[in-house]
Amino acid sequence: MRKILYGLGLTIGLAITPTVRADTEEPRFNVVDKVGVLEIRKYDKRLAAEVVVAGDEEGARSAGFRLLADFIFGNNTSRTSIAMTAPVSQQAAKSESIAMTAPVSQSRDGSGKWRVRFYMPSKYTRETLPKPNNPAVEIVEVPGETTAVLRFSNSRSAEAVAKKTADVLRILASSKWTPAGVPVTWLYDPPWTLPFFRRNEVAVPVRPR
Repeated sequence: MRKILYGLGLTIGLAITPTVRADTEEPRFNVVDKVGVLEIRKYDKRLAAEVVVAGDEEGARSAGFRLLADFIFGNNTSRTSIAMTAPVSQQAAKSESIAMTAPVSQSRDGSGKWRVRFYMPSKYTRETLPKPNNPAVEIVEVPGETTAVLRFSNSRSAEAVAKKTADVLRILASSKWTPAGVPVTWLYDPPWTLPFFRRNEVAVPVRPR
């Protein structure tokens, strides 16, 4: 029997673990404004484990998840399993932020590289979090930020993410908020979730005009 990981349905270890989103920690935020279908959220700083991987959007997402899952399931200095959080975060490699608790986050720049992050459970500090054994995995502090977030379901393909990102930027163009960073994809559910029930989000860092 195999353990089915929450984020992308990868397999590691023994024994089947069911997916229950209600038991998965997510980064805390406050909703400070609403612009049509967008939520303007303020996040505090948080810790994340991240890797930078090359490839197309979906391939990089999978490769990054595997490396990070290896870390949280025990390939670390204390051989400790770290609780899965949501979302998984993916974004362009030259961007400033990504996260993992709930969601997975993803974004890309012109280099063709992607930064994939898992947010760490809030109980950890830099001092208490186990250190990765794999040098490809880095522990970073994600600064506090304000983001415009669009939630959507169904497909989370590269094409779907691009369309939703364009929607966010179009709505912001006529608002009091202006983009201040690289768009990020946050993914909360495993791939076998029925498309209609999936929680996906595109987030764009913003600042007041």
